[in-house]
Amino acid sequence: MKTKNQLKDLLWRNRLIIQRLIIIVLVLYLLIYAQGIVVAHWYINKHKSEPLNLGVTFSSEYANYLGLDPKETFQALRDDMGFKRFRLVSFWNEVEPQKGVYDFSDIDWQLKMIGEVGGTATVSIGLRQPRWPECHFAPWATGEPTAQRNADVDNYIVKTVEHLKNSKLVTSYQLENEYLLNFFGACPPADRNQLISEYNLVKKIDPTRPILLSLANNYIGIPLGQPRPDEFAISVYTRVWDSLFTHRYAQYPFKPNYFAYRAGLTEIFTGRKSMLHELQVEPWMPNGFNLRTTSIAEQNKSMDAKRAAGRVQYGIDTGFRDIDLWGGEWWYWRKTKLDDPSVWQAVKMSLDNARLKYDAH
Repeated sequence: MKTKNQLKDLLWRNRLIIQRLIIIVLVLYLLIYAQGIVVAHWYINKHKSEPLNLGVTFSSEYANYLGLDPKETFQALRDDMGFKRFRLVSFWNEVEPQKGVYDFSDIDWQLKMIGEVGGTATVSIGLRQPRWPECHFAPWATGEPTAQRNADVDNYIVKTVEHLKNSKLVTSYQLENEYLLNFFGACPPADRNQLISEYNLVKKIDPTRPILLSLANNYIGIPLGQPRPDEFAISVYTRVWDSLFTHRYAQYPFKPNYFAYRAGLTEIFTGRKSMLHELQVEPWMPNGFNLRTTSIAEQNKSMDAKRAAGRVQYGIDTGFRDIDLWGGEWWYWRKTKLDDPSVWQAVKMSLDNARLKYDAH
C-alpha cells in the first residue's frame, strides 16, 4: 500500500512534466500525420495528368502449374480482359535449361501476341523473379559456389538483354524482384554489390531502356542505397496469411494514400518516380496449402469476387499511373477449371469501369 501511495504521490508531483510530454508526443504525431497527407497529396496531384496504364503479370510456368494452356490463358487476358500491357518473366531455369544453351521461345510468342494488339511489356530479369520460390535456379547450377553462380547469372542476363533489346515492345526491365526481401523466398542472402554489378551490366548492354527495382509491400524507409534505378516499383498486398504470429489471415491497415506517401518521399529524396508492379488480386494461402486442391471457400478468405472488384480502384487511388495486377492465371483457372467465373467477371467489370472513367489503357 505504501509503494502504491508513493507512486501516486510521484505522479502527482510530476503531473505538469507528464502532461507536457503527452502534449509533445501528440503534437509530433499530428505533425508526422499531416506531413504524410501533404506528401501523398503532392505525389498524387503531380502525376494525375499522366496516362493511366493497367497491366497484368503473366507466367507460362504458373499457368502450366495450374493445368492451363499458357497461350489460351494469355489470349484470354489479352482479348477478353483487354490487357495490352504485360509484365513478363524470363526465369533462368527456362531460358538456360542447359549451361550455354538458351531458349527464348516462351517469351517470344508472348511478345508476338502483345505486338498483335500494339501492346507493351516490361520484362523481369535476374535470379530473383515473380512467383515462388522467387529464385528460379537453372537446374545445372544448383549447389554452385557463390562466385560461380553469380558469374553464370551474369551470363544469362547478358544473353537475355541482348535478345530483348531490339524489341520495340519491351519498354523496361525489372531487375531482381524484391531483391532485398531476405526473409521471403528460397534464395541466397541478398548481396548489394551483386545487384549493383547486374545493374551496371544491363545498362552497358542496353543503355537507353529504363531499369526498375522493386520494393516489398512492407518495406519501411526510403531507398537511398545503390544502385539508383530509373524507376522504383512497389508491391501492394492487402490480405495475407500471417505465419509468424497469429496463424490467421491478416488484413494490412494500409490505405491507398500510404503508398502515395511512400512514393512521394522516394521521389523527393531520389528524384525517381514509382509504379505499382504487383497489385494483389489473388489469394494468399496458408503455409502448406496447395492452391490447386484448396476449396473455393478457403480461397475466398483472402480473395473473392467482392475483394477483387475493389482492387483496381484501390490501385488507382494510390496515385500510381502504371499498375500491374497480380493473379491473372488464377482468375482464368478458377473460371475454367473450377467453373466459377465470379472473380474473372469482377475484375473485368472493374477494368472496364476504369477505362471508361479514367481513359485507362
